[in-house]
Amino acid sequence: MKPAATLRHLLMLSGATAVCMFAAPVLAADDGDRDYLPDTIVVTGVRDGYVLEDGSTGTKTPTPLIEVPQTITFLTADQLEDQSIRQLGDALRYVPGISLETGEGHRDEVFIRGQETTADFYLDGLRDDAQYYRSLYNVERIEILKGANALIFGRGGGGGVINRVSKTARLNGFSADLSGSVDNFGAFALSGDVNTRLSEPAALRINATYEEFDNDRQAYEGRFIGISPTATVQLGDASRFIASYSYDDDERVTDRGIPSLNGGPLRGFDDTFFGVPGFNNATNTAHIARGRLEHDFSDSLSGNATAQYANYDKFYANVVPSGITGAYVDLGGYADFTKRENWIGQGNLVWQVETGALAHTILAGIEAMEQTTRNGRYGISLSESSVPLAQTLAYPTVTLGALSRERKSRLDVLSAYIQDQVEIGEYVELTAGLRWERFDLQSTDLFTQVEGGRIDEMVSPRFGLVVKPNSTLSIYASYAESFLPQAGDQFVILSPGDSAFDPEKFTNYELGLKWAPASELLLTAAIFRLDRTNTQAADPVNIGQTVLTGKSRTKGFEFNLAGQITPDWSVNVGYAWLDGEIRSDSTFAAAGTPLQQLPKHQITAWTRYDLTERFGLGLGVVYQDEQFASFSGNVVLPDYIRVDSAAYFDVNDRLSFQLNIENLFDANYYPSAHGDNNIQPGDPFTARLGVRIKI
Repeated sequence: MKPAATLRHLLMLSGATAVCMFAAPVLAADDGDRDYLPDTIVVTGVRDGYVLEDGSTGTKTPTPLIEVPQTITFLTADQLEDQSIRQLGDALRYVPGISLETGEGHRDEVFIRGQETTADFYLDGLRDDAQYYRSLYNVERIEILKGANALIFGRGGGGGVINRVSKTARLNGFSADLSGSVDNFGAFALSGDVNTRLSEPAALRINATYEEFDNDRQAYEGRFIGISPTATVQLGDASRFIASYSYDDDERVTDRGIPSLNGGPLRGFDDTFFGVPGFNNATNTAHIARGRLEHDFSDSLSGNATAQYANYDKFYANVVPSGITGAYVDLGGYADFTKRENWIGQGNLVWQVETGALAHTILAGIEAMEQTTRNGRYGISLSESSVPLAQTLAYPTVTLGALSRERKSRLDVLSAYIQDQVEIGEYVELTAGLRWERFDLQSTDLFTQVEGGRIDEMVSPRFGLVVKPNSTLSIYASYAESFLPQAGDQFVILSPGDSAFDPEKFTNYELGLKWAPASELLLTAAIFRLDRTNTQAADPVNIGQTVLTGKSRTKGFEFNLAGQITPDWSVNVGYAWLDGEIRSDSTFAAAGTPLQQLPKHQITAWTRYDLTERFGLGLGVVYQDEQFASFSGNVVLPDYIRVDSAAYFDVNDRLSFQLNIENLFDANYYPSAHGDNNIQPGDPFTARLGVRIKI
């Protein structure tokens, strides 16, 4: 590492921390739900329901959700508990506009409004972009923010971003929550959540879990260990410090699913493992440490400064099906490792001021990031590259080969942004802002010693108009941009060819409304158009050359109703209609090709009804229309309906039991894929019994 670069990075981080030495956006009176900006006094033991009013993640300011000109969907702690969900991917099945990619059996990967990503994941508003599975044991809720919006989140996020809000220590005395569950396949989980007040101004909270995985798939197993301590210290009336650390240790079988046959998933082999037991394995160890300082300078001026360090150590090995030839299945594979370190510093100032008849909420912030990545891959040799197709394969012998590629990269990012939310009288609010971002990526192919590098400086605007006829209704229009450098979303290598091209661009146009027909119920609806440009394409004039003329477009409609219809009846119902295609020849596919894994219709619904104070029932439905497994258009994943159910029984205020059934009618379905020959069958009928003890 060059001394000058090191000094520059340290200056970036120290600047990001120092600009807003003290911190936290001034919270609105009803904004106590912002869990990583906790209130001093928090009432526990009361259900918050399936809807929240807080929209601050979408603006970095104390803004009610109904006034944010963007589609935002919540999955609250109550809903996640009611559904007995512990993994991020399982939770996202209940979000319209999102479809899951299999992630090659070792990572979270999603399509948001037709845009595929492995990196647009955030933790408390900061990037968590490594490729791994994310557990929810230490998560208070999940926020899905749709549409390009680089102003708040920076580069990437073409279709949107997924933000997890952490559980934090609360200054409300002692509480403990212990839970366990087991399902009919033998998978089980044990979790604990303990919060205690150490002194008048300080509290400590520890979340921990141990899980063992199993399902109907042959050879599948694994385990997860997670522990996450957090501390909150009240530094006088105007300041607060929050520290957190999480250690996640994941080990599981790498399951790449099943191949295709005759234009669809191979039928009759949903349980068959198309890998090699003992070789197909994925491990990941993640350490994430963070400190956040908050301060209110006055009733109108506040700020925050956050520093985060993350370390990821990932390895996976897999034998993978590549197709069916006659009565044989073709196999290939490799092993791969990635080591990554992220340093992030971010600071924000929020100023609420009036100028004549106008009321302003002004955000000014900076962010600096340094990311180093080292990635390598090993080839393998198989005793047989094709084996007879059978319910249980005759597994070939695997020999790990030599390192076949290795590369390293360093990414330095510096951003500055400003936003003004202007209230014009009682009914109109304008939002306008810009983010400047300097993106410096340098990479080296360690086999060939070929270096690639590029520096991009981009300005990303955001504009929004909100009209509020009354306090329960808003109608909005918005325009936002984001960009993605030409190196994929993991930035492992930048080839000399790619370094010649400007970043891809995402432009989102959206019209929507938000309506609260009752105090605990929110309806949102939006129509949008998302254009992706500057994708690479073959030069039609100079054969063998590449140009930036590739385009795609997704347009759609999204609807969501979440909250409480009555005090005993909670719902979260969503619908999405999506239509997307490649609009010009590109490296993805020819013009007119439908976007991959983009179902035209999606319906998601979950509801809980409490029949008595002690007993309740839950019911869920997921419908996903048919979709192409890849841009080839050769393989179709059929449409499906999955029905889930649940029952809840509180013995008393401290002891409760819960039964969850996934896929109640044991439907055969194929929700996701990675290309045409890695198709993931859905889980069959699965019953999970859980118990919870509160102290």
